[in-house]
Amino acid sequence: MINYDNKTFRVITNSENGETTEETLFEYQHEGNLVSATYSGGNIVFGHLIGIVNDDNTLNIRYHHLNIMGELMTGTCISVPEILSDGKIRLYEHWKWTSGDESEGTTVVEEV
Repeated sequence: MINYDNKTFRVITNSENGETTEETLFEYQHEGNLVSATYSGGNIVFGHLIGIVNDDNTLNIRYHHLNIMGELMTGTCISVPEILSDGKIRLYEHWKWTSGDESEGTTVVEEV
């Protein structure tokens, strides 16, 4: 199992309908198959995610955050990890808003 504990991730790319930017940092914690993170920066005042690590190392996540427009946003996400040649983790994320327009998108985040 990939260890996400005390890892920091930064957004590399995001769909136009996403709210995270390159200024958004995710601070992960990991215990057993439970992962959680806080995130902020860019368009995000503060956010939190919680999820489980599946047997295939994918992450099944629920998230919520407050954006700079004062809106509370929520969603779901499946993240597929890749271990890079330098040992860092890159996550390919497919997400769906459960608030707002309920649209879907993709984001790539990478360990810093």
